[in-house]
Amino acid sequence: MNDSSSSAAVSTTGRDAFLSLLASEGVDVMFGNPGTTELAIMEALSRQSHIEYVLGLQESVVVAMADGYARASGRLAACNVHVAPGLGNAMGSLYNARFYGSPVLLTAGQQEQGHGLMEPLLYDPLVPIAQPMVKWATEVTRVQDLPRIVRRAAKLALTPPTGPVFISLPGDILDAQAPLDLGAPTRVDVDTRPADVVLEKLARALLSAANPAIVAGHELATRHALHEAAALAEILGAPVWQQTVPYAAQFLSEHPNFMGQLTRNQRQVRECLARYDMLVFLGSDELRMSVYSEIDAMPPGVRLIQIGERGWELAKNYPAEIAVQANVKETARALTSALQKMMSPEQRRHAHQRIADLSGSNWSAKRDRAQQDAEKLHDARPMDPSVLMKRLTDVLPRDAVVMEEALVSGFSLLNFLPLRDPQGFYGLASGGIGFAMGGAIGISMALRDRPVVAIVGDGSAMYSIQALWTAAHMKLPITYVIPNNRGYRILKERLKSMRGTEKFIGMDIREPDLDFVALAQSMGVPARRIVDPAEVGPALRQAIASGTPALLEVSVADGFGQ
Repeated sequence: MNDSSSSAAVSTTGRDAFLSLLASEGVDVMFGNPGTTELAIMEALSRQSHIEYVLGLQESVVVAMADGYARASGRLAACNVHVAPGLGNAMGSLYNARFYGSPVLLTAGQQEQGHGLMEPLLYDPLVPIAQPMVKWATEVTRVQDLPRIVRRAAKLALTPPTGPVFISLPGDILDAQAPLDLGAPTRVDVDTRPADVVLEKLARALLSAANPAIVAGHELATRHALHEAAALAEILGAPVWQQTVPYAAQFLSEHPNFMGQLTRNQRQVRECLARYDMLVFLGSDELRMSVYSEIDAMPPGVRLIQIGERGWELAKNYPAEIAVQANVKETARALTSALQKMMSPEQRRHAHQRIADLSGSNWSAKRDRAQQDAEKLHDARPMDPSVLMKRLTDVLPRDAVVMEEALVSGFSLLNFLPLRDPQGFYGLASGGIGFAMGGAIGISMALRDRPVVAIVGDGSAMYSIQALWTAAHMKLPITYVIPNNRGYRILKERLKSMRGTEKFIGMDIREPDLDFVALAQSMGVPARRIVDPAEVGPALRQAIASGTPALLEVSVADGFGQ
């Protein structure tokens, strides 16, 4: 990519160059909500056929759709919003994309340079707004710089640790015409493993532990390393726990070494991990918690090893005996090979015995008990959320993709849902609700041959209910399941446990009750209301079989007899 005197330069407009650059970076979908400053882009879109435009009815939905698309495809996802208010609306979703590490290229139209000095309607500097949530934010000030900026943004977004980037596009840049050399995409190869000497050091440390455990993180899903992680766990005979925030398929649930999910209760996590003398954080967050506790989640004296591509996570909260910044798939594969060469027959025997000892307490055993417990609650009305989760997972097709943002109602989901592939499950990465309704659309567009089931709490759904219109418009095979407990149950439970009171102010969504069936139907999505557990399975089967959007509103208990 050279200056305008290059023989490769062709005279073009900024708007056409922008779309050509996106297409050459592999973008085939742009999610957006246009305004006047985006009219140049909309004009250019009408003259090309490489990029499909998907309309979202609010900017938080737009970015959530792009986030979901990026998560499920692993590709660069493009989305466009409208000046300062639109970018402001998008910030909550951008926060989610940041925590997952989604390679999203977010752009916003901006008032023409010079005109902004007059402080026109909707104007504010955009880069400072976006900057805290992205890997890089910039504004194009010369059309000649547009190719270099888009290429750099795409390269940064897709280079691990991946994440969103932002470009402000002033109107005069989009309308300017100049000879431009568009250059070519660059992809940075980071599929690296540690040096042999480091692998040997890791192997010796692991073999010196009497009772090691692995904490599996979402890098195992994003790098499609589930089987490599399983092989490492097997040779070590190490139990595997899913990281405290389960926002991806981070391990194979039915593997005999898998124990289930760590909670975000510091006391529970400390008691759970105290039995181990070494913890291996494999592509994992480092015991990310929610609310404050005087109890530290990390038990004293435990040795830590961390392996992952996110340098910020390594020894972020606790010192690590060995910390390796590398690709988890390549490292797990190489480390397993090193262990195979170094292990003695006695060490192999102990590893096999440790696995055998897990059979009564691993995820599969816990699932059997959870299913029995849920069946005992079958007759409860309103329906217990665990009964709903069991009934849903009983009939899910094997290729279904599950999206969960139901908080308390969905807490038991992963006790029943077997995670079998890296694209089979997506959850809430940041804790900020509002992702799932739009995120399911992006996931469905990325994985067009798989049905999507989005389990979204009533409170979460109302943050971005407009997404139903886009799902209907695109005729996507998404079934939204809304467990409706008519309030914010998580806040009620915390108010009771942390403050000792059940006087709930601002935590009920009733009088009037929300009618999700009517809401869905008003946006073109067929819907039905369910109160009987026996109806859940047949309704879900029918919805999935339709191959089009559907919504099931399920009345569930609020936990307080109201």
